[in-house]
Amino acid sequence: MIGGYAGKLLFVDLTKGTMTEESVSEDLAYKYVGGYGIGAKILYERMPAGTDPLGPESMLGFMTGPSNGTKAFFGGRYTVVHKSPVTGGWNDANSGGYFGPELKKAGYDGVFFSGISEKPVYLYINDGKAELRDAAHLWGKDAKETWELLKEETGEPRLRISAIGPSGEKVGLISCPINDGHRAPGRGGTGAVMGSKKLKAIAVRGTGNVPVADPEKITAINKRFAEGMKGNPGAQGFGTYGTGVGTGASALNGDSPVKNWGGVGIVDFGEESAEKVAATTFDAKYKTKKYACSTCPLGCGAEYEVNDGRWPLGPTERPEYETAAAFGSTLLCDEMDVIFKCNEICNRYGMDTISAGMTVAWAMECYNNGILSKEELDGIDLTWGNGEAIVALTQKMADGEGVGAVLLNGSAFAAKHFGKGEEYLQTASGIELPMHDPRLAPGFARTYQYDPTPGRHVKGGLGLAQMNNAPIGDKYDYSDTGFLDTRMTSSTEITNSGGFCLFMSVAGDPATQNEYLEAIFGKPFGPEIADETGLRILNLRQAFNIREGILRKDMSIPSRSVGKPPLTAGPLEGVTVDNERLGENFFEHVGWDKETGKPSKEVLEQLGLDFVAEDLYK
Repeated sequence: MIGGYAGKLLFVDLTKGTMTEESVSEDLAYKYVGGYGIGAKILYERMPAGTDPLGPESMLGFMTGPSNGTKAFFGGRYTVVHKSPVTGGWNDANSGGYFGPELKKAGYDGVFFSGISEKPVYLYINDGKAELRDAAHLWGKDAKETWELLKEETGEPRLRISAIGPSGEKVGLISCPINDGHRAPGRGGTGAVMGSKKLKAIAVRGTGNVPVADPEKITAINKRFAEGMKGNPGAQGFGTYGTGVGTGASALNGDSPVKNWGGVGIVDFGEESAEKVAATTFDAKYKTKKYACSTCPLGCGAEYEVNDGRWPLGPTERPEYETAAAFGSTLLCDEMDVIFKCNEICNRYGMDTISAGMTVAWAMECYNNGILSKEELDGIDLTWGNGEAIVALTQKMADGEGVGAVLLNGSAFAAKHFGKGEEYLQTASGIELPMHDPRLAPGFARTYQYDPTPGRHVKGGLGLAQMNNAPIGDKYDYSDTGFLDTRMTSSTEITNSGGFCLFMSVAGDPATQNEYLEAIFGKPFGPEIADETGLRILNLRQAFNIREGILRKDMSIPSRSVGKPPLTAGPLEGVTVDNERLGENFFEHVGWDKETGKPSKEVLEQLGLDFVAEDLYK
């Protein structure tokens, strides 16, 4: 067996209450890397097409990557995989912290759940021993309370968990599990699938060692990387202020959405408000401690102590950029106590902060344009920037009470429920857009619309590079984007499947991940092998969607996000993104049919996906 693997997967049937172990073959480990690479293969082969995402046949996987549990830098991320109840297609949601490495050290590369339990349960794993335990006493507890209760119950103070809160118990479509108190595989309905299965949590304690082929090489790479970070401004900025390092600037330069994607930062939000939501402003007042995920030399997180404002929280966490933007400029809110409170609500109740903030934004625009009445919003005066109203509605969503029971399922669900307001939705294939505007970085338009996991900013491609001002040419020249877009996407498939953090590319050379994997595996993993492997994983995710009947015509993005019509002021004035051309260029280079999005039989066979080719072309 190659390095980086515990060598076992655990399959749990919640209906029967039974568990079985399966070995991970070297072929599977090497060709699909781990994470959602292996996750996609298992779900494609074992979950029937047309499965109800919230039904008993639905499978839910928690997958580690080969870097998890090793000493390789940035190796702290795990992935949750399932069919999304939001988009109806493939879903993967990624999270940092310590849960993934702990699961690997406990003896499993991944855990897959099927069936539905008759009563609430949690899975407890301790160094290779797994058991389902009653969770009735945990039902109704928030994610942070659950963690503390399980540490006491198991007698393991170093226990790591991934748990849903009350929002997931109510099967809210924007709910998610929380690990380490504030890390979340947040997007696509992960919490809803857990809640539908009555799975409260996975609790893990592991003390084992993860084998690697060349530990000395890993140490050498680490030393080289650490030395290179010393003079890297990106590493210094993110290491000090985290993802919020650019929150204030992003509200003004066009990166952050403003006023539900319809506003202009310098006009509608302003420099004073932008300064108020900048991490550089509130870090000095509230930061008590730096936080880093497993094996991370950067440390982009921070613990806070908030004892002032309308909602004193005591110990809490610094909001991430996506959270601060979703509850900040998107709502025209510059009150940090509001953002702190909404962040805490989402972390405790288990809600995706992007979808939660964007759902409030949809309701807010509907209210301000007379589409939704105050009565329909349970008496909440949802005028732009009204902080108390934002907190009140977010709490209602978390509790699933009143109008919150509707909004807990996201903005697209709410528009269908009310039968109005669809024109104000900012969703890609049903899921709320993240906080990076394609009008500033056009590559995001292709990723949001055409990645097999739509509406994500962490899927690589041109968008991330353009956002970071990489020297890759004129970003508004759409004549030949496919090759570079494909290569960058393929590389990010390895990042995500390998259990690495995207900030490896911020702090240094992203190609370092291939060096790490060679040292972990003990087998070649140079650029050509990495590219082929990334494309294999990408095509498998796309094939999952094609089998579910999702074709190119079903892959949507809101007109407002691509400048149709264009803004009339600000840094993005007059910009219209040719998202269809970006999609066609990508499809051509990756080998997908331009009309349907279906991977060609030839490409599938070249990538070793013969079983997929036989399935799609039978």
